[in-house]
Amino acid sequence: MRLSRFTAYASSLLLAAACTFTGVTAAHADSGNAQAAPAYVALGDSYSSGVGAGNYDSGSGNCKRSTRAYPALWAAANSPASFSFTACSGARTGDVVANQLGPLNSGTGLVSLSVGGNDAGFADVMTTCVLQSEANCVARVNQAKAYVDSTLPGQLDRVYSAIKGKAPSARVVVLGYPRFYKLGGSCLAGLTEGERRAINGAADHLNTATAKRAADHGFTFGDVTTTFSGHEICSGDSWLHSVNLGNIGESYHPTAAGQSGGYLPVFRGAAS
Repeated sequence: MRLSRFTAYASSLLLAAACTFTGVTAAHADSGNAQAAPAYVALGDSYSSGVGAGNYDSGSGNCKRSTRAYPALWAAANSPASFSFTACSGARTGDVVANQLGPLNSGTGLVSLSVGGNDAGFADVMTTCVLQSEANCVARVNQAKAYVDSTLPGQLDRVYSAIKGKAPSARVVVLGYPRFYKLGGSCLAGLTEGERRAINGAADHLNTATAKRAADHGFTFGDVTTTFSGHEICSGDSWLHSVNLGNIGESYHPTAAGQSGGYLPVFRGAAS
């Protein structure tokens, strides 16, 4: 009888120990399920590298990659398995294909990208609109829009296909561009309302074309015009640099607030 009771008691202890061990194992398993974010590669032009946000990585040279750019902010907050930041100021579609895709592989889980504005000649558009007449500004905008219609889709296809080929399992988020000006805003001088309207229309035109090509490749398009609404140039609370004669390269680029408040929320939502 005592032996039977002892056996039962010992069995209960073993069962309790087994349950405890199982609980610990399950806890570890649950902990393991909270995996790090996937390997992340950030590609693109100056809107992704963070030109205008300051605090540039000295090792990035003329690419001007900022620790305040949305890719770096997202990586810092999410601790991805790996983070490769190859976006570069001035990059065009061909530059992305030739110089930025090295870190992509079958293990890449997340990719971000903004590109197309430099191909369409937006820097020259802005220069023309600032320095020349409204008629010349509108004509240059229309030239850029014609390029977006005729040539840019094929160039975007080349980039998107190259990304898919190197990282077939990755979630790819393509970020667009903000509207630059608040119409009827608080600016006292500079561009006419017609020029501002034309420039905004060109940004919308580029975004529409980019979103279409991204969708056709199964990628997600991130529209930042919503988050930048109320923070355009002439809004009184701009997240974009206007013409900066002291640092012309930062003109018409997002500030640090534009990266954290305009780009990061859109990317974060699209990446989840």
